[in-house]
Amino acid sequence: MLLTGAEIVIECLKEQGVDTVFGYPGGTILNIYDELYKHADEITHYLTSHEQGASHAADGYARSTGKVGVCMATSGPGSTNLVTGIATAYMDSVPLVAITANVSRNLLGKDAFQEIDIVGVTMPITKHNFIVKDVKDLAKTLRKAFQIAQSGRKGPVLVDITKDATANKAEYTYKKPLEIIRSTENILEEDIENALRMIQKSKKPFILVGGGATSSDAAEEVREFAAKISAPVCDTLMGKGVMDGNDPLYTGMLGMHGTKTSNLGVSECDLLIAIGVRFSDRVVGNSKGFARHAKILQIDVDRAEINKNIKTASSITGDVKEVLSILNKKIEYTSRDEWTNHILDMKEEFPLKYREDILTGPYIIETLCKITEGDAIITTEVGQNQMWAAQYYTYKHPHTLITSGGLGTMGFGLGACIGAKVGNMDKPVINIAGDGCFRMNMNELATATRYDIPIVQVVINNSVLGMVRQWQNLFYGKRYSCTTLEDKVDFVKLAEAMGAKGYRVTKREEVEPVLRKALALNEPVLIECQIDPDDKVFPMVAPNTAISEVFAEEDLEAKGFK
Repeated sequence: MLLTGAEIVIECLKEQGVDTVFGYPGGTILNIYDELYKHADEITHYLTSHEQGASHAADGYARSTGKVGVCMATSGPGSTNLVTGIATAYMDSVPLVAITANVSRNLLGKDAFQEIDIVGVTMPITKHNFIVKDVKDLAKTLRKAFQIAQSGRKGPVLVDITKDATANKAEYTYKKPLEIIRSTENILEEDIENALRMIQKSKKPFILVGGGATSSDAAEEVREFAAKISAPVCDTLMGKGVMDGNDPLYTGMLGMHGTKTSNLGVSECDLLIAIGVRFSDRVVGNSKGFARHAKILQIDVDRAEINKNIKTASSITGDVKEVLSILNKKIEYTSRDEWTNHILDMKEEFPLKYREDILTGPYIIETLCKITEGDAIITTEVGQNQMWAAQYYTYKHPHTLITSGGLGTMGFGLGACIGAKVGNMDKPVINIAGDGCFRMNMNELATATRYDIPIVQVVINNSVLGMVRQWQNLFYGKRYSCTTLEDKVDFVKLAEAMGAKGYRVTKREEVEPVLRKALALNEPVLIECQIDPDDKVFPMVAPNTAISEVFAEEDLEAKGFK
């Protein structure tokens, strides 16, 4: 069948089961958008307010559904506006295919209007990328892009297509997508046996779960593994929901804003089993003091992550779900009552706490969790709002906290919220933002109203860049350089101007009724919650210190902060 390049793009998307695309048209990609118009009954395209919003929406769609997210943009500024979203997906190993169009082949390298070497720009932040100059290469390249994005350690792939390649014709034949096979080729029996011996000898094991377990859909295997070896479980931001937050063995997040129980427990354990984690500096703190009494057993699909940041005693390379399935078959239940009871006592001694006399970020999140019974999908921006969402919402399932962990992208949440809702119309989807983050990409509220996507946008407004101010307060002598926003923006009126419902909350007693009303409306809603500018995130580990030095608000004076 002889088709144009643009027609081949659409047929390849249909081959891959793609029915949702986020993007923004422009001159060089017009041929593809013309074909999208003809196939609107098969592929729904969401026009975002900005290309960055498209990449974040595709990311949120991918994280929440497990499918590949797809975004599109034209050449020049269109493609460069995708870069932050691509980098966000790369840092968090999210399967994404970004399709861009460039100037015609004869104009490449001549500084033509809106020409950019987007392949060169994105090389460090993609799993792989391509430029297609010949229409005959287009179908096989797109198929390869989807295969790469989903296999092994997942990640974003960019395909740039010259405009003439979208217009020229080539033979196209339908091909069924190749099956994505879980990575097992590097799982060695010797490594499995070493791991089993380490677990058997351990008296105080602790499990650390990260994004690799989420990506691998290994929640069932992690929970069985933890129960069999009687080990407490903590997680990273990316691992939320892999372990049911209500499980007695679950101790909360590890790291800079992790719980005291997780930080102190990992510092006491004799074996730390790290499942799908990369030992980020925000998790590890000062690496010399990290889990200093423990041997480290690391399980990861990416061999490059082994011994990269933390030296391991042993490791297993392979898909997390496959590795744990093998271990679970070989492990018999072992009781470690003394250790688990000690951890349970720590949970009682060191609960998360916040002020109960004023409206605070934690209270808002905790109330939201109560109303939704922990069954919503939560997206976040970055900073205090993100940490409170991680600490005070109880995640029962994976793929329900959608947040920028590695890159820390302010402006991520609203686009991701739209993408997550599009992929999960049957679930409530709420974006938690600070006022500083919301300003970054608040134009995407117009996308939600354009398509009547029923999301709830919560803006926790403290009139400052909260997390940066917190650091300035604790470590920079209260010199608040450029962090006091003093906006004159009325977020409620802004929401209404964009076609959404808007509500303002200033008191604790207003939170629950307004949240319930917003969720019941089933339309785009913004809720502005005004809190104190010095509401802080605790517990905390100071930069470059060991996680065992974790402190809460009541420890400030002893730590020399007052």
